[in-house]
Order: sequence, then C-alpha cells, then structure tokens
Amino acid sequence: MTKEQVLQEAGGLLEEMCSHRRWLHAHAETGFDLTETKPYVKAALEEMGYTVKECGKAGLVTTVGKSGGKVILLRADMDALPITEETGLGYACGNGRMHACGHDMHTAMLLGTAKLLKEHESELPGMVKLMFQPAEEVFEGSKDMIESGVLEDPRPDAAMMIHVTAGMPIPAGTVIVSSPGVSAPAADYFSIRVQGKGCHGSAPQNGVDPLTAAAHILIALQEIHARELSSTEEAVLTIGTFQGGEVGNVIPDSATMSGTIRTYDEKTRSYLKQRMTEISQSIAASFRATAEVTFGSGCPTLVNDKDLCEKVAGYLKDLLGPYGAFTTAELSGGKPSRGGGSEDFAYVTQEVPALMLALAAGEPAKGHTFPQHHPKVTFDENVLSTGAAVFTYSAFEYLRG
Repeated sequence: MTKEQVLQEAGGLLEEMCSHRRWLHAHAETGFDLTETKPYVKAALEEMGYTVKECGKAGLVTTVGKSGGKVILLRADMDALPITEETGLGYACGNGRMHACGHDMHTAMLLGTAKLLKEHESELPGMVKLMFQPAEEVFEGSKDMIESGVLEDPRPDAAMMIHVTAGMPIPAGTVIVSSPGVSAPAADYFSIRVQGKGCHGSAPQNGVDPLTAAAHILIALQEIHARELSSTEEAVLTIGTFQGGEVGNVIPDSATMSGTIRTYDEKTRSYLKQRMTEISQSIAASFRATAEVTFGSGCPTLVNDKDLCEKVAGYLKDLLGPYGAFTTAELSGGKPSRGGGSEDFAYVTQEVPALMLALAAGEPAKGHTFPQHHPKVTFDENVLSTGAAVFTYSAFEYLRG
C-alpha cells in the first residue's frame, strides 16, 4: 500500500472504528474479566476473515500475511479501570468501570488496522501478528500472553504499540516516537502489614501499637531516596493507602499500607525492594511489632530498540509530514524523554526489538482538559484513523525492509 492509500482507506474506516470504540467504552471491563469484550473483539476479527486463537487467560492473537518473510507484532490492550465515569457521554459506561486510559481507542484502531491488512493481505511481503491483551492496568496481561506463547509460532522480529494521550497541548493526531532506550519505568505494587497486639486505648502497656510502628516505617521509607540513592538514580516510592483500627479508644491488632515503586534501572529496583524490607522489619522490631513486606504484580522497564526507533520515525515523517510525527528527543531539546507511567508492554520489549508510540488524542483548547485515569477524561475519536494508518504503514514498510 502507498501512503496515500493508507491514509485514504484508514480515513474511510473512521465511522466503523468509532462504532467499535463506543461499544467497548460502554461495556468497560477490568483485568482478565473480559467476558463481553473478548467475544466482541473475536467476533469482529472473525467477520473480517481471521482465524483467532485465544491466548492465556483472556488474550487473543491472530496473523495476516504470508510466512517466509519478516514478522512484526502489533499490540492493543483491552482492559479498563475500576473508575466510575463522569463524562456525561451518551455512551458512558454505567457499571462502575471506565476506559479512562484509552484502551478502547487502542483496540478500535487495531481492529481498523486488521481490516486494512486483511483487505491488502496479498500485498504483504511478510506477516503481521495482532495481539489483543487483557490486564494491562495490573501489569499482568502481557506476561500472561507471553507465557502462553504469543511470541512464538511465528516469533516476531519486531513489535509495536500505540498509546493515546489526553489533556496535553499537542495537536490531536500528532505521533511521538520514543527515543532509543528506556522510556517507561519498571513498576512494582507492594503492601506492608505491621502486626502488633491490640488492647484498650487506656492501657497501651498491655499491647503493641502497630499504628506507631507503621507511621515510623512510612517516614523512614522516604529516606531511601533522600539518603541512599545518588542524584542519577531515578526512583519514586509512593504510599497510597494507610489503614488500621476502627474506633478511637482501641489500639488495633494490625495496620497495613500499600503503594508502588517506579524505577528506570533494574539494580535500583532490586536495591529499593531489599531496603524497604530491611527498614520495615527493623523498625517494627524496635517497637516490639513485626512487619511483612509483600511485592505483588509489576513490570520491568520498557526498552525501545534503537534501529526500530529510527526506522519507524522515518516511516511516520514520510506518512504524516514533518509536523505530524516527532521523536521524544525532538520535543525535549535533543534529550531523550522518559514518562512516569509504567506499561506492561515492557515484557514484550524484554523479548524482541520493540517500540512504543504515543498518539495525541485530545487538546485542552478543544475541550479535552482532563488527563488519563480521570473520571472525566475524553478522547478525540478522529485520531482513530491516524492510529490505524500508523500501524498499517509501519507494518508494510518494516516488512518491505
């Protein structure tokens, strides 16, 4: 396909992609529990002529093209967030969940891409693998699909994803190509349970106060970054919950806190976990309590392949023009730019050469004032055709190689 064909035909699918997106938006589901979403996406692909395989707990994978050449994987995530929507849209979700991160946009544009690729399958000089994954928001879906073989039979030579952004002063439809190297941090969820001994508030000598111990742990954890990491070691440790006790005149039996850590380096990530455990247990012991530190789901750093970054940046400047696509370095005065949010596509980037793209999908000046994960966030649906064109043209150009 020529770039003119790609842009024209992707534009012609806008209404269809909007229809997909609005259905997905109205039926938002979270984690692996995609009981309506997965059948909908599977049926849409089968209607296009695809043979679709279920992969892992709730993922879907299919291919288009011919074997013998290179293989590129294109990925979209399908899950939403446990947020009550407040947009007032006619297709707003009313079940207490919301596509506040734009995954409905991602799935819709990859469905549009799937249709374009199927209609031009005979022209493909290689194979495109389409990955529709669950549970990105809890950093578990990509890993689950990899463990279930999504990167095998055939193994991709490269992989790409697009993430929409909202509430940013960038013209809608602008594509930002990540610079080589790490662009998104590793993430880990954690919880700390402090076990004390409950007693009446009038007789603290008869118990062990877990709240006091937990409060000292919370303060001490902030000192890791301030006094144990160098100025070049970027890390964020956030305590998001602190819970314990039910009434004011009783010392509770236990207290818990939970949060996340974000790091751009695996050594820093490992060191933080080690020191969090040591500090929590030692401080708890000094107050005659005990502490258990548990690390739950997480993901590694997202690493962008240098060769793929350069190739795709060239493809997209050709497709969208010099003001339609930029690298993060071009937007940040020549310095690579890193985002603060983590992304479980990172698991794919650890296995094959891969790249993350950002697609501007809502300007504050045009009413899209809220950021992702906000109950009032909205997205400009017109960028769906841009996303499908970017996926399709990049796949063709990469396979032509």
